[in-house]
Amino acid sequence: MMVEQDYYELLGVARGADDAAIKAAYRRMAKEHHPDRKNGCKDSEAHFKSINEAYDVLKDPQKRAAYDRFGKAAFQNGGGGGDPFGDAGFNGFSDIFSTIFGEFMDPRGARQNAARGADLRYDLELSLEEAFTGAEKTVTIEANARCEVCDGRGCTSLDRCASTCKTCGGAGKVRAQQGFFVVERGCPTCRGAGEVISDPCPNCQGEGRALQQRKLAVKIPAGVDEGTRIRVSGEGESGVRGASSGDLYIFVHMKRHSIYAREGTTLIADCPITFTTAALGGSISLPGLDGQQIDIKIPAGVQSGEQLRHRGAGMSVLNGRGRGDLVARILVETPTRLSKEQKKILEEFRGTETGDECPNAKSFFGRVRDMFGG
Repeated sequence: MMVEQDYYELLGVARGADDAAIKAAYRRMAKEHHPDRKNGCKDSEAHFKSINEAYDVLKDPQKRAAYDRFGKAAFQNGGGGGDPFGDAGFNGFSDIFSTIFGEFMDPRGARQNAARGADLRYDLELSLEEAFTGAEKTVTIEANARCEVCDGRGCTSLDRCASTCKTCGGAGKVRAQQGFFVVERGCPTCRGAGEVISDPCPNCQGEGRALQQRKLAVKIPAGVDEGTRIRVSGEGESGVRGASSGDLYIFVHMKRHSIYAREGTTLIADCPITFTTAALGGSISLPGLDGQQIDIKIPAGVQSGEQLRHRGAGMSVLNGRGRGDLVARILVETPTRLSKEQKKILEEFRGTETGDECPNAKSFFGRVRDMFGG
């Protein structure tokens, strides 16, 4: 009994070797066992042919995958032109796929998928206020829609004008042999429809659809954010001769807001305050997206960079109830131009920091507020 040598062993590589390792091993082995270096030795010549045969298979991803699964049996019956899966009861890879994915490979399913209209994408820009409340927007789409001349039939006659495609026999797909693989493609004659039109409509060239511009009202729910995708079923491109239409996908993009940044349902506002307000406390007001004024209390001694949270004053929750929070990020402003009087007052304050006696201490902070504001 003749024992066939493994292709990986012939090249001296592991089964998990990458393409570069296989190529390097082949060059090394071919150089070592070349017949010219062995003075025409018949054994060396046979070994050299085996090395080339192994490399021819392992360098090709498809052949290598078949060899890993079925060994040399994958290349019997004509060196890859035959059926490598005969013993398994299959007629090539296409039959394996038909067995596993029967509905997907069904001719009627393939025909329907080929004739179905394409999905469409529309990029929509919204303001923060529109995203907060939700909105109804009108979008303009230019795409293939049902032909108005033939009403989607694809032909001028009111009677049946389609006949079975002779190229694919009505399957909507054709098979082609590529090595030991059987590949299925959409039929080039009927473009996957399985039928051909004898008297095609001059407006749509037999497709039952033509390029049109149309307007569509789309409801945008409250709480959408950058990157939110809204699917509008059946509003994509029309299918061929009455086949189902694709879907329309609205991709949301947010405009920059003059006050608020956004992180999910949280609104963030940078709030500059005077250093006297930071020291003595106070309050600030922010305009809410719902039109209501939001008052935020500033505690005495607040530091620059601190964040003050106001619960329930942020963005709407998408597909939910309630709202997120509003965060006021405090930025304490230091005056850069001081009058002589202002400098004098600050020098008095510096005296209190160093422990020196501050004149008129009782009214000092009131004078600071009056002089610097806050």
